Amino acid sequence: MRLVTVAHGTRVPAGNAVARTITARAGALLEMPAVATFLELAEPPYGSLAVGPSVVVPLLLSTGHHVRHDLGGTTPLGPHPRLASAQVARLLEAGVEPGRPVVMVAAGSRDPLATEDLVEASGHLAAAWGGPVRLATLAGRGPRPEELVRPGDAVSPYLLAPGHFADRCRGAGEGAGGIVADVIGAHPDVVELVVQRAREAQRCLSGSR
Repeated sequence: MRLVTVAHGTRVPAGNAVARTITARAGALLEMPAVATFLELAEPPYGSLAVGPSVVVPLLLSTGHHVRHDLGGTTPLGPHPRLASAQVARLLEAGVEPGRPVVMVAAGSRDPLATEDLVEASGHLAAAWGGPVRLATLAGRGPRPEELVRPGDAVSPYLLAPGHFADRCRGAGEGAGGIVADVIGAHPDVVELVVQRAREAQRCLSGSR
């Protein structure tokens, strides 16, 4: 049995490195071989690996086209309180005082189910942060960061890794006078969530035999 993670992929090497780091750390905790794969823009592509017993864990934060059409039968990584915990850690690392108003910025989607996921994720962040959280998106449904971020607000990217959307989030947030935290990245809570998802998938596979 091996762990196969599936990230979106980016032309930014540091972004793909985050997926590989999360995967390697999760594989070590699971004590199984692990490989990160990608849907676009990076190697190896998902589906190109030799057939073998595997548990597949998407490194995608909400429902959308890729989860519904490319990875049918799998569950996105978010929303989940562990992701919110990692976001809180990034806000504190950026020097944001607890309780300051936060705008959570996601990539966004036209899929209504993705919007439901993002609303739930912002609720997890509000509970973990202990302060008000407003939701903005960079594409698809929802208001844009430029519409919501006020000078002095904190900006929490609901993004796993560096790349195009992370750059847009930082530019929009700083342009509006916000304090922009780092992306979620390879935080220990993310690694633990991947481990949890892999164990759930293992149990499903065992139960189906």
